[in-house]
Amino acid sequence: MADSQVPWGLSALSGAISEPAWRTKPSWYLVVTEDQMIPVAAQRAMAKRAKSTIVEVKGSHAIYVSQPGAVAALIEQAAKSVKVAGA
Repeated sequence: MADSQVPWGLSALSGAISEPAWRTKPSWYLVVTEDQMIPVAAQRAMAKRAKSTIVEVKGSHAIYVSQPGAVAALIEQAAKSVKVAGA
């Protein structure tokens, strides 16, 4: 987990975004119902705001470590749901 959760710099807070991708591109959100870092209600609100396809799984904040199969299934669902431009 230490390899994937690296510290981020304060410069990340000052970045300018002209058009958030979630407004124009499809998105998926894996709500983890036992998360002690991000409240479930906040996860659902963020997912709803982005009009994400929502999948809920009982698990912790580090769901990709504890339940990699659930994460992989969501990624596969997302990949199968989008059309590749020009294909």
